[in-house]
Amino acid sequence: MKPPLNRVAAFSLIEITLALGVAAFALVAILGMLPVSLKIQQASVNQTKANSIISQIAADLRADLRLPPGQASKEGTEGFGLHGHWLAMSVPDTIYFTSDGLQTPPHTVNVSPPADAVFRATITYLFPPTQSTSIADITVTWPAAVDPATGTPAGSIDMFVAVNRQ
Repeated sequence: MKPPLNRVAAFSLIEITLALGVAAFALVAILGMLPVSLKIQQASVNQTKANSIISQIAADLRADLRLPPGQASKEGTEGFGLHGHWLAMSVPDTIYFTSDGLQTPPHTVNVSPPADAVFRATITYLFPPTQSTSIADITVTWPAAVDPATGTPAGSIDMFVAVNRQ
């Protein structure tokens, strides 16, 4: 018996089935990681926004505290309305922010959380303040509707700020 002259190279049905099975397994594993990666990415975005909010609050506190004695703040429509009043405060200040990092409602402190609030910033003034330095503990949590004193927020960032008047 003579072998055929023109041999055709091809894959068998078993080889094709195995290749499709391996590809399907890899695809399912990759698709299974998508929800986890999206959740991590969203947490990273929220942490970045919260860090920005903390930086804005710290800058506002430092700007107000550099005023000479007897001079009023010239913030106008800028700032958060804190005006370096830590000497008179024995309770924390609470400020709410939108997802864009804007204060809501503007220039108000210690109000109930508005509907569009995503972040809650709590500023605790540590006593006793001195004439040269005061320390504030700034905590930003999200979502804003969850009070960290009574519930567990999805995320939070905390920073101590030493504010020097000199």
